[in-house]
Amino acid sequence: MREKIVPPLVPHAVARNTTDFVVEQAEKPSNPPLFARRDASGAWQDVRAKDFRADVERIAKGLMASGIGQGDRVGVMARTCYEWVLVDFAIWFAGAVSVPIYETSSPSQIAWNLGNSGAIAAFGETASHEDMIRIAVDSEGLAVNDVWQMTPAGLDQLRAAGARISDEELEERRSAATLDSLATIIYTSGTLGRPKGCELTHGNFVGLSENTVAAVREVFTPGAKTIMFLPLAHVFARFISVLAVAAGVQVGHTPDIKNLLPDLQSFQPTFILAVPRVFEKVYNSALTRAENEGRGKIFAAAADTAIAWSAAHDDGGKPGLGLRLRHAAFDALVYRKLRAAMGGHIRYAVSGGGPLGKRLGHFFHGIGLLVLEGYGLTETTAPISVNTPHRVKIGTVGAPLPGNAVRIADDGEILTKGVCVMRGYYELPELQAETFTDGWFHTGDIGELDPDGFLTITGRKKEIIVTAGGKNVAPAQLEDQIRADALVSQVVVVGEGRPFIAALVTLDEEALPGWLERHGQPALSIAEAGDNVLVREHVQAVIDRANGSVSKAEAIRAFRVVPTDFTEESGHLTPSLKVKRAKVMSDFGDVVEQIYSAPKPTAV
Repeated sequence: MREKIVPPLVPHAVARNTTDFVVEQAEKPSNPPLFARRDASGAWQDVRAKDFRADVERIAKGLMASGIGQGDRVGVMARTCYEWVLVDFAIWFAGAVSVPIYETSSPSQIAWNLGNSGAIAAFGETASHEDMIRIAVDSEGLAVNDVWQMTPAGLDQLRAAGARISDEELEERRSAATLDSLATIIYTSGTLGRPKGCELTHGNFVGLSENTVAAVREVFTPGAKTIMFLPLAHVFARFISVLAVAAGVQVGHTPDIKNLLPDLQSFQPTFILAVPRVFEKVYNSALTRAENEGRGKIFAAAADTAIAWSAAHDDGGKPGLGLRLRHAAFDALVYRKLRAAMGGHIRYAVSGGGPLGKRLGHFFHGIGLLVLEGYGLTETTAPISVNTPHRVKIGTVGAPLPGNAVRIADDGEILTKGVCVMRGYYELPELQAETFTDGWFHTGDIGELDPDGFLTITGRKKEIIVTAGGKNVAPAQLEDQIRADALVSQVVVVGEGRPFIAALVTLDEEALPGWLERHGQPALSIAEAGDNVLVREHVQAVIDRANGSVSKAEAIRAFRVVPTDFTEESGHLTPSLKVKRAKVMSDFGDVVEQIYSAPKPTAV
């Protein structure tokens, strides 16, 4: 199949914008809880729709009183927290446009987002955020007039300032935006070059939210709950945040993923959303803990059974009696404990931001958590396609959502159009012409559509490696399999213009101590472990397994374990945990040269 077009389930109503979701929820007789916040004792307390709307309106009036006009840009820099969403909707109620800033951003990155977008004001979560914003503003001479902290005192300042703005003035401002109006400028996380501002409209959020709710009712149902831990500056979390309000789903927030398990247990969500690396870490942590406790063989058998049980359901099949009995036994021994560790009520997970891989997808389905893998970009307001509970093919990223379309170009590139696609790149008309053809947006990804319209991602067009022998290699297929190993943290496949394919590998700092102890090795640092014979043999075995899925010309024939991990803090990962290949190649180019200056390895 070369093209799949799915008509919308919910038609557009032009006189509408994202703020209508808040108004509609607040006007329901049930006054549903839209959010939950921790009180001083750490207990979760409901924030109901009427109270949320009232506070949004107070802050929006404060913004108006402070000079924020229709269409003005306002920056938001904060960790993932309730106040992020409160301020976001207040900006929209005031008729303005929000500009997210990752809370890990440097002053130069902050200055770019605020300066390029033309922001005249900004929010920072804390005093340190405010200081960084002011440093950025002063260093570049930006026309940012106000910087507010998202603390109780900072927001109270706005609430008080808005007392003189009437309800009629606010309603006129709130209702002025249409589906065509700009809602936000989200800057791409920048794996290549300087971030580009993606113009997402109210229509993108409204149309995509309403059609997603209609298509995935089993997940986004009244009474459903989720806990948000991904950065709200990223389009994936931002879209789900709006979608949750549209669906009446309750959201709790946790800013630190290190507290995720206790937060899951206390909040007890019915679904979660995460990037593939989070699912890899959950699996690898469970495996490592089992091995450290001497239960590695039991866990391995349980994992194999879960994967086999899930795979048996492919194409409408079902597992045989023996497999069902083993699955039931491991459910009592292993799977139930894993579900309890995640709160005990999770039925679904939504995965985006990169390929998950079949093995992990089948594992989580087999333990009772169906991972609905989807695909999208900042430019597409997140999801273009997604698996749904009633239409799922593990290993794919699903079929296009209602209102979206996918086309596979002659060179394999994925093109898309529909309610998800942005208005354009902010002040980059030349890039607009490059990335759109007859209304179809060029995603830059390579993929395939199966006969049922399910999409599979096979690589990134700009990341395709062409060896000296002219062989095209998609690194993702190898990297995803290698990175799934508990001892491996990151891997970057290299070989552009070179005689063979190689790889840079980093080790997982949390998994390493237990692995060394189980293998009778002394405690070693990450740098020291890279030279350890057993560690290298293990990494080689992992690579050998991955090589079995590709041709000899595509196989990794040499690797190096680099002495440090690739992290967001080191500048080698984006906030959504994608590898910045250009940065890795710049910082570890000498290691790559060592690989290719060494004696040529024998063919695999």
